[in-house]
Amino acid sequence: MNLVKRAIYDTVLASLFKGKIVVIYGARQVGKTTLVKEILQKFESDSIYLNCDESDVREALTNKTSTELKAFIGSRKLIVIDEAQRVENIGLTLKLFVDNFPEMQIIATGSSSFELSGKISEPLTGRKNEFYLYPFSIEEMLSVYSSLEIDRLLEQWMVYGMYPGIIFDNDRETRVRELATSYSYKDVLMYQDIRNPELLEKLLRALALQIGSEVSYTELAQMMGVNKVTIENYVRILEQAYIVFRVGPFSRNVRNELKKKRKVYFYDLGMRNALINNLNPISLRNDIGALWENFLVVERLKRNSNKGIFANTYFWRTTNGKEIDYIEDANGLISGFEFKWKKEKFSIPKEFSVGYPESSVELVNKENYRDFVVG
Repeated sequence: MNLVKRAIYDTVLASLFKGKIVVIYGARQVGKTTLVKEILQKFESDSIYLNCDESDVREALTNKTSTELKAFIGSRKLIVIDEAQRVENIGLTLKLFVDNFPEMQIIATGSSSFELSGKISEPLTGRKNEFYLYPFSIEEMLSVYSSLEIDRLLEQWMVYGMYPGIIFDNDRETRVRELATSYSYKDVLMYQDIRNPELLEKLLRALALQIGSEVSYTELAQMMGVNKVTIENYVRILEQAYIVFRVGPFSRNVRNELKKKRKVYFYDLGMRNALINNLNPISLRNDIGALWENFLVVERLKRNSNKGIFANTYFWRTTNGKEIDYIEDANGLISGFEFKWKKEKFSIPKEFSVGYPESSVELVNKENYRDFVVG
């Protein structure tokens, strides 16, 4: 496999040995283990890799005293605890490390934020630096491909996604179907609140068919014969498993702005397309507009996260159908973006221009998208 330098590599490396636990979140198969093993290579004999999918490793880290932990780790300076959410009371174990062994550096990874972040949030208050690893980004792909090659591969990535194990695999269809079943559900179904796996699968497919559109929890609940609270809980769990994320409506000044619905996007389009059993090429699809929107929004999310840019994100729409696909509110500046697959003209809705006269709105298409997702 081509070695792709991850965008957060240097930032994670620079954060080591500063007196805090380093936590790396991300879905299974996004490359967390590869990333931490690259970091481990810089420390060689002074490091240890612990895989918490192994039962004996979990036992060695569960409910132990600082003396027992020191005996297990020895004199090593860098300790990687992979899939740390699998360890019972992991937050207390990590707290013992950071409080008693300041010369050690712990890197903990987790593929389910609902488990790991919940277990460590209180014990590690003020004691951790958190990072997020996503499927490959366009910026990361530029380390192995030219801009011309990126443009040629764009349609392939919009169909099969950008998971590391898929991008460089010749049998992409098989791999992406595996990803959309076994990997995506492994952590989610282990979560205690999932009592109806069939409902979860139906919900995922329904959300996959609605990317780019406003989603109503009430309508989803009626469609599936459950209450609205159940839908809200399941969507929240899917978010915490890094399968989907929400973007809410932007509303400040215009009287008839949409205020209640939200859009739900997939972190990876390969998983989305496999869930609805549509891996057809772009030329044979009728959902290209929705795919393009999802692709750009998630690439922008990766770009902002990797660069440490904090922006509130929204979509804008009025009740009479005027809309702008994507809004960023950063440091008081409002920037709007309209997504078109082909190079098309776009008129800024008058209501938006009047309501937010200091804002800017740009058209993002195949010709200029790299500026939006990399620049």
